[in-house]
Order: sequence, then structure tokens, then C-alpha cells
Amino acid sequence: MVPTLLAHTDYSSHPTGHMALLKKINQILLLLLVLTVCAILYNKVHQVPSALKNETVDLESPEEMEEEIPVVICAAAGRMGAAVAAISSIYSNTEANVLFYIVGLKTTIPHIRKWIENSKLKEIKFKVVEFNPMVLKGKIRQDASRPELLQPLNFVRFYLPLLIQKHEKVIYLDDDIIVQGDIQELYDTKLAPGHAAAFSDDCDLPSTHEMVRSVGMQNTYMGFLDYRKQAIRDLGISPSTCSFNPGVIVANMTEWKHQRITKQLEKWMQRNVEENLYSSTLGGGVATSPMLIVFHGKYSTINPMWHVRHLGWSPDTRYSEHFLQEAKLLHWNGRYKPWDYPSVHTDLWESWFIPDPSGKFKLTRPDS
Repeated sequence: MVPTLLAHTDYSSHPTGHMALLKKINQILLLLLVLTVCAILYNKVHQVPSALKNETVDLESPEEMEEEIPVVICAAAGRMGAAVAAISSIYSNTEANVLFYIVGLKTTIPHIRKWIENSKLKEIKFKVVEFNPMVLKGKIRQDASRPELLQPLNFVRFYLPLLIQKHEKVIYLDDDIIVQGDIQELYDTKLAPGHAAAFSDDCDLPSTHEMVRSVGMQNTYMGFLDYRKQAIRDLGISPSTCSFNPGVIVANMTEWKHQRITKQLEKWMQRNVEENLYSSTLGGGVATSPMLIVFHGKYSTINPMWHVRHLGWSPDTRYSEHFLQEAKLLHWNGRYKPWDYPSVHTDLWESWFIPDPSGKFKLTRPDS
């Protein structure tokens, strides 16, 4: 029997038997391959729901997929608490994916970073950006009627594309504001084709007209440009044209760069140094005036309730509480700031203020 068995397993001497065995082996291997592929596909289909439930799949989170909203705010020495309150109010009133660009000078950056990282704001997404004031050399007159507006950070809004690289649309906010609405609404402001920015007209909200008249606010070009100068008259802009306030801006970076807005603003700054076209006006404009020239007739408008302003123009004149509750954004533009005394509606601002962990910044109050 043994020789017979050996004879049946002698593949080299029986080619037909050899081929038959190979065919069987190939069939077995093919079957195993099919089973393996099926097993892999089964696992892929059935493991995803389980993994999602346990949050173990390395998928892009909803926050990462959501559009990022860049918000630019300056943190200036002596008023850093303003930026903190503004950021606090924005962060607390939205579920949007906000990225704060906090702009400061080299000397102030460590302070604002420490303030954020050692307070409840440590959860926010932010980048600290240093602004080099040398970019303003030769572009600012020192005899403005409101010298407090000559601070370098007041001109950050002119240089948005240099500070913000990767975003198509950007929100710029002055620091003396608080936001009571969802910043997503402001970001969704529609800009008309060819417009690089959206602002609030100074004649846009009837509820503010009485405030403007009572405190002598300027709300036309006459208040910001010196119409005695030929260069201003040559612009062909009526002095009664309604002005706008650049303390809240929604900007299109592509259009801004295409129209060379920054270069245009710098040109008018340099002409003002040479000819004093606006520094001595009633509005005391140093940042507003060149923007009024460059953007005349070429800007979109922001919902008026997203820029309720003039809260800082009088220590006595107040808005109605109901009107303020309806407002989406409050702006203490003017001399009377809510962290100082005297000022109005300080309770609305102070509810968003976060004390300085270092103790350097303190609120000025009548009993302090």
C-alpha cells in the first residue's frame, strides 16, 4: 500500500494530477480572498456608527468644518480692559466658530496674553498680532483737535490685509464696544459687488438723531473735512453728505487688496500732513476722515441695530433702556468711556468686564 500511496503523490510523474491539485489550491485561495474582502467591507460598514457613538473616529469635528469668523480688536495700553469686555461679550453670545485677532504693541502684548490665559477667556480661540507703529512714520499730524485719537492702534483698521492673511471676510471692532447679539449675524452682512467694506451711516437710525443734536455730534462730511481747502472741494463731495462710523467694519479682503485701499488711505494721510485737510476739524478725525474720502459712495451698510453708538459723547444724555436692550452692539465712541468716570450705561458694559488678574487695570468709579 505504501508504494501505491507514494505513487499517487508523485506529482512530477503525473502532470494531470498535479494540475488538478493546483486548480483546487487556487480555488481555495480565491475563496479565502473573497472571504477576506467581505470581512473587511463588513467591518468598515458596521464599525463607523459604533465609533461615532464612542467619538473615537478621527473625523473633522463640526467646529473645524464650520466657517471661521475672524474678529479684529486692538488691546491698547491704559484701556486694555475695554478689549477684554468686548471679547467677553462676543464669546458669551454666540455658538459661532470665532477666531479673535488681538492686536497690540510690543510692550502690551504680554499683559493681554496673560489676562486672557488666566481668566475664563482662556477657552477662546485667539491670535496675538504685533502692530509696528513705524508703518505710520510721516503719515500723522501731531496737532489734531483730539490728540487721544493719534494712538498707533487707532490706524490698525487701515492695514487689515497685512495683519489677516488667510480670510476672505473680516470683522473689525473698536475696543469700546460690547456685543449683545450673535456675531454670526454681523458676519453675514451682505457686501455689494465691488464694495470692500460695510459701515453704519451716521444718519441711519432715527432713535439716535436726538442724541446727536443734543451733544453736538458731527454726522456729515462737513464735520470731518476742511472744506476751505481746495483739495477737499475738488473731491466733489457735498459737505452735507452723511458720514459713517468706522468703529464697526465688515470687510472683504479680496476687494480691499484689489482696490489698494491701504495705499489710498496712506496717500490721504500724507496729504493731510502736508496740507492739514482734516486734523483741525470739529470731528477731530484722524482715522475717520481718510476713510470717508476713500470709501465715499463705495460701501455697503450695516444693520443700524448692529452699531448703536454715541454712548460716550455725553456724561448725562442717555438712551431709553428698552432701546438699548434691543441693540445688538453698543459703542461708547466719544470721550466718556464706560471704564472711566463719568460715563453713562456703565452697568451694561461692566456686566461683561473681567477683572485683570495682575491688578494693573482698574475701573474708575465714584466710590473707588
